[in-house]
Amino acid sequence: MQTHESNSSINQIRQTRIQKLADLADKGVNPYPYSFEKTISAKDLQEKYAHLEPGQETEDVYSVAGRVMAIRNTGMFIDLQDDSGKIQIFSHKENVSEEQMKVLKLIDIGDIVGFTGSVRRTPRGELSIKTTELKLLSKTLLPLPEKHHGLTDVEIRYRQRYVDLIMNEEVRDTFRKRSLIIQKIREYLTSRGFLEVETPMLHPQAGGANARPFITHHNTLDMDMFMRIAPELYLKRLMVGGLSEKIFEINRSFRNEGIDTRHNPEFTMMELYQAYVDYNEMMRLTEDLVSTVCQEVNGTMKIKYGDNEIDLTPPWDRKTMIGAIKEKTGIDFADCFTVEDAKAKAKSLGINPEDCENWGQVLDLIFEEKVEPSLIQPVHIIDYPRDISPLAKVHRDNDRLTERFETRVNGWEIANAFSELTDPIDQRMRFEAQALAKANGDEEAMTIDEDFITALEYGMPPAGGLGIGIDRIVMLLTNSPSIRDVIAFPTLKKKEG
Repeated sequence: MQTHESNSSINQIRQTRIQKLADLADKGVNPYPYSFEKTISAKDLQEKYAHLEPGQETEDVYSVAGRVMAIRNTGMFIDLQDDSGKIQIFSHKENVSEEQMKVLKLIDIGDIVGFTGSVRRTPRGELSIKTTELKLLSKTLLPLPEKHHGLTDVEIRYRQRYVDLIMNEEVRDTFRKRSLIIQKIREYLTSRGFLEVETPMLHPQAGGANARPFITHHNTLDMDMFMRIAPELYLKRLMVGGLSEKIFEINRSFRNEGIDTRHNPEFTMMELYQAYVDYNEMMRLTEDLVSTVCQEVNGTMKIKYGDNEIDLTPPWDRKTMIGAIKEKTGIDFADCFTVEDAKAKAKSLGINPEDCENWGQVLDLIFEEKVEPSLIQPVHIIDYPRDISPLAKVHRDNDRLTERFETRVNGWEIANAFSELTDPIDQRMRFEAQALAKANGDEEAMTIDEDFITALEYGMPPAGGLGIGIDRIVMLLTNSPSIRDVIAFPTLKKKEG
């Protein structure tokens, strides 16, 4: 961990603390007991006795427990931190037995300890527990980082998240807020009649999105399996089955691709389907869901992210992909009909489209490079090319496009949604085009899912589908610069040695 001491100094501290374990054993003290009856939290104490005047004492007795974060005056004053906040412990030989004072002298910063005593406020105004009894609950062997220097190495903070959480209140706040955000998303959907479901994380074939999968092997079945890229095809099977006209899943998905400030190979998303609506209803639902959760979590629909103030108040702007590209580049791809023509226009913008195999991929590349970074305020980018949307219904007014949108905030995609493709014959043709692309070297393309086509042949109602990236929503609502800041244990490169 990042400390001011050298490694040799840390080893010396560890050996000293191991000796203290032996000293505790000599005194008949178990440094790792089974339980402790904690009767109140630090926060509840602070709130309950906010009225207590400096120097005032009570006869109210409580038991508190937490981690020792500071020791002053050889243990007379201790700062104790639990998951709600801090409380000061006042330990004096007049109130604590001689045997317990000996245990107190063996306590170090970082130890987890329980204290029992009465409530008082010191003459300096610090609310305290005047302890009469203490119990060591967990003896630590490694020192915490010095408060002055802190845990500042970002890589170590991610690798040793437990120390990061101990030392940084703002980090604890971020992960508590993450939990609240997920809770509020779940409450929003269930209160509107959505049924929460679960679908497999191990798939017999990769599908549901264009991405490279993680591959594993099932020994008993002697078959390769794929970690879930997306739950889409299984959720649609449930729609075919009529389990509910509204379903959702908050799920972990896995994509074997790059790592950066917005991408982690393992991530959390929410995906839902609603029968008898199209992508227009999904746009309304997306902005209402995100803005409602933001209001409930932050108390406002306006957020500060980096240097930008972002207003999530509905309704949000809507722009077609072709229109947004024309607005930024002056080129109208509505009049461009071949991949060769599209590539020529891309090159005129200084973009290399050589890896693009079709018209839609060229448009997507131009959009990502020329348009996406400028989309700070929330906007639905609608009507994506059919070439790059194998699971979306063909646009009712233009068969080169689909009824698909992606929602952008702060230049990021936070949501992807369709009028869902329910025609099994069209779906087979799309899968066949994907399979051909895969055979030609596109590692992210899908294969033909025969069982899913069979499910569609039993009939799926018209439906809107929506996927929202939970991690990016948490980043936005907590002003976190990296996805690693909102995933407790992000994927990291293995340390050498």
